Amino acid sequence: MTLFYRDDSVQVTSTSIHVEGRSYRMADLTYVWHQRGRGSARTWTRVAVRGLLIFLLSAPPLVAVVCLLSLAYSAVDRANWSLALIIVAVCAVGAFALAPFLEVPLGWLDRSYSRGGAVNEIWVQCAGEEVLLLRTSDAHRFGQIYRAVQRAVEHGEPR
Repeated sequence: MTLFYRDDSVQVTSTSIHVEGRSYRMADLTYVWHQRGRGSARTWTRVAVRGLLIFLLSAPPLVAVVCLLSLAYSAVDRANWSLALIIVAVCAVGAFALAPFLEVPLGWLDRSYSRGGAVNEIWVQCAGEEVLLLRTSDAHRFGQIYRAVQRAVEHGEPR
């Protein structure tokens, strides 16, 4: 028996698949496929939070550009370039000092994309009946499990 995947609720081996207390023998599986399911509140929330995070990360640079343009306009009007350059230098130093703090929200954004924004389902045809094997909104986990099921089915075919 070869183990292809295992976590707390799913185990895929060369002889069977165990999902949340249910077991399916590989010999009984005739067809495996995947499809997108209806979105859940979790996926909708994830997409909304992702959009909010993108807005919050992109708003400060846009505000800074507008402020720099208005500062340049006022410096031209008053012919006071030295004060404008000092303000720009202080803002640049402040931006570089605060840049490491962007690591946390950018990490959240990265994890949000790796988890995906849709619900994925793995279906099997077991003993002539279509069975929903797994439904998850975690795209990374879905990919690992689906590939493990594919390898297990290929492993069981005669060569």
